[in-house]
Amino acid sequence: MTVPCLSARDMLDMAVSLGCTGVELRNDLGRPLFDGEDAAEFGNAAKQAGIKIFALAEVKAFNANPLDNRDAATALIKTAASCGAEGVALIPLVADTMISRADQRNALREALDVLQPILTDHRMVGLIEPLGFVQSSLRHKDDVVAVLDAMGRPDCFEMIHDTFHHHLAGDTTIYPDLTALVHISGVTDQRPNTDQMTDAHRVLVDENDRLGNIAQLRSFQAVGFTGPASFEAFAPEIHDMTDPATALAGSIAFITSQLTETSAGAA
Repeated sequence: MTVPCLSARDMLDMAVSLGCTGVELRNDLGRPLFDGEDAAEFGNAAKQAGIKIFALAEVKAFNANPLDNRDAATALIKTAASCGAEGVALIPLVADTMISRADQRNALREALDVLQPILTDHRMVGLIEPLGFVQSSLRHKDDVVAVLDAMGRPDCFEMIHDTFHHHLAGDTTIYPDLTALVHISGVTDQRPNTDQMTDAHRVLVDENDRLGNIAQLRSFQAVGFTGPASFEAFAPEIHDMTDPATALAGSIAFITSQLTETSAGAA
């Protein structure tokens, strides 16, 4: 999402140049996944470049009418398996009205019951990402954990911790043992209140970030989390960057310096 104008192959090349360990690809950029290249061929190219495919996104509104959406979910899961991806992102519906947390949990359980055998058959992991918007149909990680606990924590489900949505939801607890991937983006615009923030405000993380990205990442670091962090910046000005590699390198350097300072202080 951070570099939607790059081809999938060019994104691989940029990931290598930046020293990244992996990438996440999306199916909502107005063109086919891998730009139409065979999934297995792209997966082989990524493997040869030393780049993992952390996830394919997304099964949209996965918790709404899951039986009706089963075919679309199955198709993405099969594609993920073909390219060697580690998981598929499961994104909840953002509804027109607020939904009670009890109803959110019930809808989640129903959807996971449908997806579990499909994911298991393809040895794939479903990455559940709560969205912090007020009208999200799955807003809080606590509710995801409660449902997964009731299911006995199946191996085929983990979570995405998104720093933007964690801030919007007002969540305070992280679940590193259930987290496979961290999405990072910053908000530097001083004008919106938290409840006014939208995807269009999401930029790269720097010293002006209002979301507490560094604090969130330090919390994961403090408990020994070693999973990947993936940039997910939706702001038009990020998508219009003429030199995204340099901008990303700057953000990576800033984040790394802040986490390194913490490690040095702890030592």
